Amino acid sequence: MSDKGAVLYIEDNFDNRVLIRRVLESEGYKVFEVEDPTNAVEEVVKIKPDLILMDINMPEIDGYTLTTRIKSQPGFSSIPIVALTANVMRGDREKSLEAGCDGYIQKPVDIDTLCQQVDRYIRKGQA
Repeated sequence: MSDKGAVLYIEDNFDNRVLIRRVLESEGYKVFEVEDPTNAVEEVVKIKPDLILMDINMPEIDGYTLTTRIKSQPGFSSIPIVALTANVMRGDREKSLEAGCDGYIQKPVDIDTLCQQVDRYIRKGQA
């Protein structure tokens, strides 16, 4: 399977990380995981991913704050960040985009379309 790109998944829930990693790796993506959002910026610096999937509801630092921190780092504003979240109330998508996310995927994730969505965001980030 060809390498389709590096995806960093920032998510505190183990089961969610396992599911997303299995789906993406089966399609040729290299998946890195961050469980603790307090380490996330350092991991972005180390990995330099093609795409970041960002959980919004995490302890210590929420995904909105973390997205803003990552996007403010020199050289990282062009890395697409996609909110992957159970926040599906009116205004949640807009709040994610205002924080700097480039896209929004709601949970539960449709595993049949996830890889297409990820591929589209990676291509958009490379354009």
